[in-house]
Amino acid sequence: MKKVLFVLTSHDKLGETGEKTGFWIEEFASPYYLLKDKGVDITIAFPKGGQPPIDPNSATEDASTPATERFNKDQETQEILSRTLKLDTIKEADFDAVFYPGGHGPLWDLAEDKNSIALIESFYNNKKPVGAVCHAPAIFKHTKDASGNPLVKGKKVTGFTILKKLQYNLQRWYHF
Repeated sequence: MKKVLFVLTSHDKLGETGEKTGFWIEEFASPYYLLKDKGVDITIAFPKGGQPPIDPNSATEDASTPATERFNKDQETQEILSRTLKLDTIKEADFDAVFYPGGHGPLWDLAEDKNSIALIESFYNNKKPVGAVCHAPAIFKHTKDASGNPLVKGKKVTGFTILKKLQYNLQRWYHF
């Protein structure tokens, strides 16, 4: 049986705005249920352990999808989330892949967390898949390959960006 680690954010504040944040339900639930339904053994961890914060904006009706609706009714997954493991107790050797769901939180904690960085590098250097979605590619900010180069050097990376910045870069790259 394949074993996949999901790493969620512990960060619950959106900068200095006073707004709450956390992980984005859809970005957790869709891959979680896809893998779970295929029999993959999933472990969930985050820096603090226990119950990870959920971005309240991801729980609104306009953010509803079949995966979020399933998540909201799934008592087993809710129980698993309430007792996630602390990230510093996780070892890459125990898993076949690692996945980082998005939400704004990873920008603050997981991108800077030494345990997260070491874990990503270990998965990568052992040729195991490392995935991240939406804001979560920020986790690669300080990661290095075995040679000490930035882990994303020479690779195509996608993630959520600010639309104006994206438009600016597109105009600059394609001269329109």
